[in-house]
Order: sequence, then C-alpha cells, then structure tokens
Amino acid sequence: MRHYIELTKPRITWLILMSTGIGYFFGLNRALPFNWTLLIHTMVGTGLIASGTAALNQWWERESDKLMRRTAGRPLPMGLMTAKRALWFGIGLAVAGALELAVGVNLLASLLGLITLAAYLFVYTPMKSRTHLSTVVGALPGAMPPLMGYAAASGVLNREAWSLFFILFVWQFPHFLAIAWMYRDDYARAGIRMLPVVEPDGRSTSRQIILYATTLIPISLLPVMLGMSGKIYMVGALVLGFWFLYTGVRVAFDRTNARARSVLLASVIYLPVIYGLMVIDRPSL
Repeated sequence: MRHYIELTKPRITWLILMSTGIGYFFGLNRALPFNWTLLIHTMVGTGLIASGTAALNQWWERESDKLMRRTAGRPLPMGLMTAKRALWFGIGLAVAGALELAVGVNLLASLLGLITLAAYLFVYTPMKSRTHLSTVVGALPGAMPPLMGYAAASGVLNREAWSLFFILFVWQFPHFLAIAWMYRDDYARAGIRMLPVVEPDGRSTSRQIILYATTLIPISLLPVMLGMSGKIYMVGALVLGFWFLYTGVRVAFDRTNARARSVLLASVIYLPVIYGLMVIDRPSL
C-alpha cells in the first residue's frame, strides 16, 4: 500500500487541495449556509483525480525516471510494482475522481478536472522531451485547482476565479525553474529539455525567475482590485512578493544550487501564506 500511496505524490496533492479550497472559499455565496457536504465532495473528487494524474504520469515516465537520481527510487523504476498495476490504479483513481465531481459537485468541476488531466498527461508530459517551453504548457493545468474549487462552489467562472488562476500560474515559474536548475544534470540524463538543460550557463533561467517573480507582484494584487481582500492582504502580498523577487535576484548574481534552493523555499512559503492572508482579510458582507 505504501508504494501505491507514493504513486499519488501526497505532498503535491496537498498543495493542489489547498489551492482548490481557496477557490471554493471565494466561490461561495456567503448569503447561504456553509455547505460542508459539497466541500467534502469537492476535496475528495479533486484529490482522486489529482492522485490519478500523478500515478499515470509516473507510469508514463517510468523509463526516464530510472535515469534520474531524484526519481530512481520511485516504485516503478525500482520494480516494486508492475507497470500494468500502476496504469490501472491511476485510471481507477482518475475515473473515480471525475465521477465524484460530476455526481457530488457539478459537471463544470468534473470537466475542469478532466481537462487538467488531459493537458498534463497528453500535452505537457510528451513536450518535456522536446522543448523547454513545456514549462509554460504545464503551468496551465497546474493553475486549474482554484478554478475547480470556484466552479464547485458557484457553478461559474468569473473574474475572481481567474485572478486566483493567474496568481498560481505565474507562481509556478520561479518554483519549477529553481527545481530545474537544482536537478539539471538529472534532467539532462533523462533527456528532459528543461531550460537549464538547454542553456546550461543559467543566465536565461535566472532572468526568467526574475521576470516571473516581478510579474507576480502586480498579479497578486488582483484580489484587492476585485474587492476579494483588503489592505492587510495587500501589504502582505507586497512584502512576500518583493522577498520572493529578492531571492530570484540573488540567483542572477550567484547561479548556484544553494541560491536556487532559496528560491524554492521562498516559493513554498509564499503560496500558503498569501492564501492565508487572502482568507483572513476577506471583506465582510
């Protein structure tokens, strides 16, 4: 069972559920009683489809995972599970998640989940061995969880929902570019054309980290402009944004794994804190 759980990438699934929960919170009609049953269906369905996607991704990339030190210890590269079992496990989770969302929540949330799965598996994953632009494509399904949560609570997608999408979309670039720089040798061995593999000097990587971290600062203020959060959130978002940018600027001057790790750490802290500020500082009715 431990190997099956490992296929679902629990730490990543937790981040997905956190983003889904934020979307759900802001999609609620606060004039109505809080619907705990709907929230549970949303989280269970999203968790299942996210876990299924993770398992299917590991099934797809099982051969390249053997070539990377950071992934060689996964169940499939280690031969701890057959590829067939992993495939059917992933399909079962994904189908169960889509049905849970369709029956327990609404068709829009289920459709968004299926689009996320399809884009991640059939567009992003094959592109990874062809072009570093796969990161841009992969950020699209990666930013879908807030839309799923918002759609689950409200049944629609409006400006508020898309503002949450864009925050998560832009946040992903410094996060994943830092990972790509830290594990560039691994990616090169596996034939995955991440930007630090294509341009090993790291200049383009550091420039893009700075570019996206800079872009994230005004994007993070969209909830304020739309009346979703207030001044406390605004100040917090600016402080977090400039701190995130500072870690990126340091990478440009010192392109080392230690500096890239500081960007990764900042990104991991940034997301839950900014979500927390967003919720705490939501204006009253």
